[in-house]
Amino acid sequence: MKRNIVLVCVFILLGTALFAGGAKEAPVTSTYPAEMDAWAKQAKLGIYDVAQDWDEIIRLAKQEGEVVIYSASSRMSAVGEAFTKIYPEIKVTSYDLGSVKTFEKTISEQEANIFNADIITTGGSGNFIYDLINKNRVVNFVPSMHADMIPDEYKNPALIRILEAMVFMYNGEIHDKPPITNIWELTEEKYRGKVVIKDPLASLSNLMGIVAIAGQAEEMAAAYKRFYNKDITLSPGVKNAGYEWIYRLLHNDLIISDSGGTVTGASGKKGQKGLPPISITTFTYLRYNRTKDYINDLLFPLDPFDGIIFPTYTGIARQAPHPNAAKLLTAFILGDPAITLETEIPEPYTEGKALELLQGLAPYYELGSKSPRVNVADPAGSEAWNEMNMIVVDPEDDWFLGPEVQDFWMQQSAK
Repeated sequence: MKRNIVLVCVFILLGTALFAGGAKEAPVTSTYPAEMDAWAKQAKLGIYDVAQDWDEIIRLAKQEGEVVIYSASSRMSAVGEAFTKIYPEIKVTSYDLGSVKTFEKTISEQEANIFNADIITTGGSGNFIYDLINKNRVVNFVPSMHADMIPDEYKNPALIRILEAMVFMYNGEIHDKPPITNIWELTEEKYRGKVVIKDPLASLSNLMGIVAIAGQAEEMAAAYKRFYNKDITLSPGVKNAGYEWIYRLLHNDLIISDSGGTVTGASGKKGQKGLPPISITTFTYLRYNRTKDYINDLLFPLDPFDGIIFPTYTGIARQAPHPNAAKLLTAFILGDPAITLETEIPEPYTEGKALELLQGLAPYYELGSKSPRVNVADPAGSEAWNEMNMIVVDPEDDWFLGPEVQDFWMQQSAK
């Protein structure tokens, strides 16, 4: 089966083109609002990012002396700590807001003409592209030293700083092999109250995964027929097989948690009796097998797919008060440009030589994640990522289908 691990973005930015890095001719005209245009011209960002002088960027970043991050990830604080070891002149303040609040805070502040943030980094493909990039709330910035190392679909219309995935996990102590082979089995009576997920209404990463499944109507119907040897019958008011799976899962006493760690522990804790839950969780939580002595295994092969790949974007906030520090931190997030596929990166990845090489990538360089750079090898133990059949979040579906799926989830989970 062909494995799709390429994220395809097919968006034309409205009104202006946002360039990656490197020398390009600046457009003659700008459609930015006047105050943003003056800022972008001074900061050499957006349409004015025609050449990047890194000696000048570093000098100005040190003068600015600070960079403020709005992030969906608590690990950005570790990125900040590593950054200040190299650039002690620059203070890093990172707000761990979660994906939903990252968008809310960014938009509400900018609408009030408050411009505190320098870097916005979060999941939520549709929201980031359509509500931030296309509405000039964030400008795309690709460091020139990394531009040739990143495929176009990972840097336009917005830079992806890390790829992760939503997967299914089971308890490897109770089961010596995957207990199911088809995603529809999770809706059967045997798994009533035995499937756990972090609330998609509180996590855009999880919502992206649910939206992706809703968008796979034909594949979900075909998987149903392969397993039950009959066509699916939709419940009243349910539009297709993707929605039907969500409907049946919710009505099978799905356990909805507010914590991804709790979800992963539900399936992975040792010493469980009876049938342990299946968790729908983030691939990187497999690290808890090491850090918390869990015993989770990845549930695959699973018909019709084993997981959903989702990106985390990063961009520079409109009218960022410290634009050069934001540029410098963006480059740091992607790691040392000198890394190649042959570079030996020793464990532990967040210390010593590995930290020097990986820089801001270090806290995210782990099993279940993937750098957008083609010349950065996957971390040890990542073979499963390339073996699994995973679909990819489509930002267009995420934006246009997302609200409908969200409403459907709210209606059905309330019943």
